[in-house]
Amino acid sequence: MKDLKYLAALSIPIMAFVGMFFKGYYVFLTPVYAFVFLPILDLLFPMDQTNLSPEEVTNNLKNKLFDWLLYLNLPVVYGLVLFALITVSSIDLELFETIGLIITVGIVLAVNGINVAHELGHRQSTNERFLGKALLLPSFYMHFYIEHNFGHHLHAATPEDPATAKYNQSVYSFWFTSTLRQYFNSWKIQNMLLKNNQKSFFSVRNDMLWFGIIQISYLLLVFLFFGTDGLFFALVSGIVGFVLLETVNYIEHYGLLRLKLPSGRYERVREIHSWNSNHAIGRIVLYELTRHSDHHYKSSKKYQVLEHHDDSPQMPYGYPSSMVISLIPPLWFKIMNKRIPREMIS
Repeated sequence: MKDLKYLAALSIPIMAFVGMFFKGYYVFLTPVYAFVFLPILDLLFPMDQTNLSPEEVTNNLKNKLFDWLLYLNLPVVYGLVLFALITVSSIDLELFETIGLIITVGIVLAVNGINVAHELGHRQSTNERFLGKALLLPSFYMHFYIEHNFGHHLHAATPEDPATAKYNQSVYSFWFTSTLRQYFNSWKIQNMLLKNNQKSFFSVRNDMLWFGIIQISYLLLVFLFFGTDGLFFALVSGIVGFVLLETVNYIEHYGLLRLKLPSGRYERVREIHSWNSNHAIGRIVLYELTRHSDHHYKSSKKYQVLEHHDDSPQMPYGYPSSMVISLIPPLWFKIMNKRIPREMIS
């Protein structure tokens, strides 16, 4: 039964469906649940630093349930988006209801869309990677697959990495620098891959070109079936989704840097180059994303077997709480700056 704990990740889209069904002030049920209720639970529940035994690791890797819990997010996310588009295009909503639904869908796109896509994007199976890319579509962040796998994991915790927030950089500045640099980096990586494989720009192997075509087609279909209201809703909720992702990126590596070796190269990525959190609720709801240190230490590890490392820098709060705190830069700097090793501060 304990393997089913990750079903708790579906509590967010469930809240979203409830809010969308009842409307009114219920449309804010999801943001309140995600950024008030879950942080409170994270504070009340004890942190869990235990790691699985070798036998448990073997069993978890063999158990396909953990994979199907991820796959289930695809119909959930697209079902929610469809329900939302039907709602906003067919019902005369109050302005506050529209705003609440945009935030609600954005949260689901970030947690059950991009976050799950991140996990599937690291898999070796073509089908799983396809599902991951499909989950990135409603947030218009399909390029994340390329930049994250071929860029971020290579350059994490260095100035070359767009997704590593600098010391004393605010989250608001980071939203712009990370979003723009990651997109242009994705094109650079794609062009390099094409060149290495002796393919032209218009090759069917140009994923970035396909991503652009697919995402534009998605918006055209939304406009065709749901009009301008649906198009506006899809655009803005997608933006909310990837802004929330960038907020997570911000807290995951804030201020942490790999040191340069005498050779001029950076030291290899270790478990000290990502912020870790063992707060129980955030771990479950985010499919162990909060054990980010181990994920970077060995990116091929599946979420159900990620480990705690004693030498990883520990966040004082869970990821949901930290995301809220990051929105108040002076408070964030006061809490986090003193936790960054002095040798990492450039």
